[in-house]
Amino acid sequence: MLPELPFTDSVLIFAIAMFVFLTTPLLLNRYRLPGIIGIIIVGTIIGPNSLNLLERSETIILFGEIGVIYLMFIAGLEININKFIEKMDRSLVFGFLSFIIPQAAGTLIGVYTIGMSLPTALLFASIFASHTLLAYPVARRLGIVKDEAITATIGGTILTDTLALLVLAVVISSGEEAIDMQFWAQLAIGLIIFFVAVWTIVPRLSRWFFSNLTDESYFEFLFVMTVMFTCAYFSRVVGVEPIIGAFLAGLVLNRLIPNTGVLMNRIEFIGNAFFIPFFLLSVGMLVDVTIFFEEGNNLMLAFWLIFLVLITKIAAAWLTGRIYGYNINQVMSMFGLSVGQAAAALAIVIIGFDAGLFDQNMINGTIVMILVIGIVSPIIVERYGTKMALSDQAPFAPPESPQRILVPFSVQSIYKKELLDLAIMIRAKDSDEPLHALCVVSPSSEPDRKVAQAEKMLEDLTAYTSCAEVPMTTHVGLNYNIASGIIRATTENRISTIIMGWEEDRSLTESVVGSITEQVSGRIKKMLLLSHIETPLCNTQNITVLLPTSIYYNPGIYEVLEVIIRLAEETGSNVMAIVIEDSPEKYEDLFNAMKPVVKVNFMRVEGWKNVLKVLRTKAESKSELIIYIKAYKNTPGWQHELNELPNTIYSLSRGNLIIARPETTEKVNDMRFLRIE
Repeated sequence: MLPELPFTDSVLIFAIAMFVFLTTPLLLNRYRLPGIIGIIIVGTIIGPNSLNLLERSETIILFGEIGVIYLMFIAGLEININKFIEKMDRSLVFGFLSFIIPQAAGTLIGVYTIGMSLPTALLFASIFASHTLLAYPVARRLGIVKDEAITATIGGTILTDTLALLVLAVVISSGEEAIDMQFWAQLAIGLIIFFVAVWTIVPRLSRWFFSNLTDESYFEFLFVMTVMFTCAYFSRVVGVEPIIGAFLAGLVLNRLIPNTGVLMNRIEFIGNAFFIPFFLLSVGMLVDVTIFFEEGNNLMLAFWLIFLVLITKIAAAWLTGRIYGYNINQVMSMFGLSVGQAAAALAIVIIGFDAGLFDQNMINGTIVMILVIGIVSPIIVERYGTKMALSDQAPFAPPESPQRILVPFSVQSIYKKELLDLAIMIRAKDSDEPLHALCVVSPSSEPDRKVAQAEKMLEDLTAYTSCAEVPMTTHVGLNYNIASGIIRATTENRISTIIMGWEEDRSLTESVVGSITEQVSGRIKKMLLLSHIETPLCNTQNITVLLPTSIYYNPGIYEVLEVIIRLAEETGSNVMAIVIEDSPEKYEDLFNAMKPVVKVNFMRVEGWKNVLKVLRTKAESKSELIIYIKAYKNTPGWQHELNELPNTIYSLSRGNLIIARPETTEKVNDMRFLRIE
């Protein structure tokens, strides 16, 4: 016997929802359409106003609300925080224009054309003065979320929605009681306290938590979820919508959660697979297709809403583009992203309906607008965002050989996951190459037991990288000389980059790992990142790069700079390049010629003694990452008198340190030496 409609069995409801989330995007991808359109349309079809398979129950409403909060949180996490802060004026200008143009036009049309009262017209305009980043998943998939124009659009959301929801609060409050200075004072003080508290408390608490957490990594995810929903709740307490608090939480955690890390992968997985699709399904279930066949006032209001949101939002994007010199692809992508309507629009129209300012026709017209714009917005971002992604190419030709990263470990290594985090961060995002993890054991005694231990360790590390959806190939080698085993694996697997580490409280020349490093660096010519990563890289706030004299002419400098740029992008760190007895201008040209462009401050220093004076102030911070670019012997940038400099820097540093050795085509020394040369 078939169950009655609408289905009420919770298991069946979830089964239908999961089936929709699975099949709809796959089907629309075949026709090159964004999958989010399909989920909205299917929600309309199976919702209470069509086939009535499912009710828009409290459960679906709850998950839908969590979905839009989650969407805004991810938007805050993935925004380029350095560009957001450096060029905040763009976000403020676009956010203000994206609000004031629709608000002014909508109010005038509401009063003089539709015949609304002023309070109703103000609320009518605020419906489409806000925007919801419906097409954000498309922008993220295209890899354009760090573009300056897209950053301005995402950043402008916080101002646009805050102002629109402020209009809602003012209009509703004016109907309940007189608006006086006390009302404005309470609202302003509440917002200021909320923003300052989140911006100061959350980063400090998060750095402490991530630095001291030693248990299972899913606690990191639970901590992030706690921060997100707590901020969302308190934003409601001070009088604005939870999406504002979620977006702010994403901003303050931005630098602590690398985009390519394990934690970010878990956050995106849960959001993309569950909460965000529920939000889209919930929006679709609001649509009543029968209004197209009813009285014309429904269609008239829908027409005005659709017409005004399209005209005013494209005007805001065009004006911002003219002010800051954005090209047509950037302007249209801004328009496509900001024209989306859902969460704030629904909140405004429903609250206005409950207050008696709107009738059912306004709800129906708003839902039609959401459906139409929900189809238009992703298509525009898909079309023009694709052109942006194709035009954003690095000026340097790709290397002849693929990027292959090898990370050697010993069973006794302490900071294994920290080295893997470094490898994941510097790995090219579009790379299909797996990471390579190696453990070389000596066959001198009990080789079977040693191999079994190595295999178990590498198996655990593979499980860790799989959480970030990064494949890894493991190797176990038998060799009496550990360095020879590493060099052999490098040759056999055509490795381009080697990441090695040394343990704490041991100098480079005294530790066993250090001696192995010296042997490896004396017999290879690949890029070597000798890394002391003790604290989580996500805590990095500043990167200091040491550029020795003439390292500019080293042919491997480009690959090292790419590593620095990726680390800066992933950690959101400020970069300070210390140029020793050389011209900063030519290094500035090098950085600016690479993609993505990272803001780098340059300092010219005379002599290494002065460099050490600068480092003494920087190296005391645990949030500092020092990268010393040290050339191989007899290659540009190499200086014999600097052999002991890595030991000196290591003795100064309380944070993380990387000695980066650029790849060279020159013949390097054999292994018959003790110092790193």
